[in-house]
Amino acid sequence: MVPVLNPGDVCVVLGTQWGDEGKGKLVDTLASECDIIARCAGGDNAGHTVVFDGVTYDFHLLPSGICHNSCLNIIGNGVVLNVESLFAEIESNEHKGLTGWESRLIISDRAHLVFSMHRVVDSHQEAEKRISGADIGTTGKGIGPSYSSKLSRQNLRVCDLIGDFDYFERRFRALAQHYTRAYPGIHVDVEEELQLCKKLSSKLRPLVRDTIVLLNNAVLSNTQKILIEGANAHMLDVDFGTYPFVTSSNCSVGGACTGLGIPPTKISKVIGVVKSYTTRVGGGKFPTEQVNVIGEKLQQIGREVGVTTGRTRRCGWLDLVVLKYAHMVNDFSSIMLTKLDVLDTFETIKIGVSYKLHGNVIEGFPSDINLLSKVDVEYIEMAGWQESISNCRKFEELPENAKLYVKKVEDLLSVPVQWIGVGPSREATIRLF
Repeated sequence: MVPVLNPGDVCVVLGTQWGDEGKGKLVDTLASECDIIARCAGGDNAGHTVVFDGVTYDFHLLPSGICHNSCLNIIGNGVVLNVESLFAEIESNEHKGLTGWESRLIISDRAHLVFSMHRVVDSHQEAEKRISGADIGTTGKGIGPSYSSKLSRQNLRVCDLIGDFDYFERRFRALAQHYTRAYPGIHVDVEEELQLCKKLSSKLRPLVRDTIVLLNNAVLSNTQKILIEGANAHMLDVDFGTYPFVTSSNCSVGGACTGLGIPPTKISKVIGVVKSYTTRVGGGKFPTEQVNVIGEKLQQIGREVGVTTGRTRRCGWLDLVVLKYAHMVNDFSSIMLTKLDVLDTFETIKIGVSYKLHGNVIEGFPSDINLLSKVDVEYIEMAGWQESISNCRKFEELPENAKLYVKKVEDLLSVPVQWIGVGPSREATIRLF
């Protein structure tokens, strides 16, 4: 079968729902074709599980192509970076067998930093919201406060950490003072963290480059195959998601441009990753959620526990309203339908196809979360296949009802299904074209 990517391609892989769709698996599948894989947004609040040579790796900051010897992995300027967490993640995966990462990892000098004070503030803010019942279910990784510091022009970047440390120290003390004034109850050990930052700066320095120049040179060469790995997912985008139950960055296709400095005209493909049912971690409504035995069954069979948080994911039927909305904003070239095997034992499978309010179909996806909690979902029902598909490697090998389910998703979304995931390993994938 011909390669998915051609020389000169810039391909973006995005989650289409509320995250945890299996983006890491697709990126890992395509990594052997790629020259460069880049992360463009988020931080260590994102979790990707990759199975490589029989070993399961959990990545939060590392791009999912880091295991591949021939692939350069970039952490872009749109990512907020906790340097201590990065090296802890590297060490953890080294114990599992990851080697040679030093020659394959490059970090943007413009990426903003996450400090322990951001994490403390994150937990403090979430605790305050919990009292009023408005908690978001944040990962507590300090991502939101770091992005807030960035937008208020108070934060520090990688270039500051590896540059003049006296300048870094003055700015760091000012940032700590800002937070201790704003949140009198929190404690920031400034001296201890400055010592840690100085130690980490020497470890970080060899990995840092101007990634905007690097990436644009690669694009202009028209020979490189570049894959951009989205974090989180479209419905968690700060502008397009179920606000305020969202992340703090743009994790739709626009974030690929602002998070890496690549012109939008250079993006040639946008691939959406769709879980065959819907899941969500933390707060926020999703209309097809099944708070019943069906939701419990999806959770148990799908092993729906967050890689980053360890929390059980809420589960429900596939929601085509969400997918059509994501496609409207991101214009998917094709999709990967993951975890189809989780539906193996269901006698009947439902797909949410529209939302109704007071009997009228709603166009688009509601911005008002109060309205979202009142919609009625219109479903179509399909017969299940009730047999294992985990060993299928060709579309023709799937049971007839599984084929019909895939085709129905494709027809409803008007986007071709290019891959089908039938198990957790990279090999457990059907490619259609």
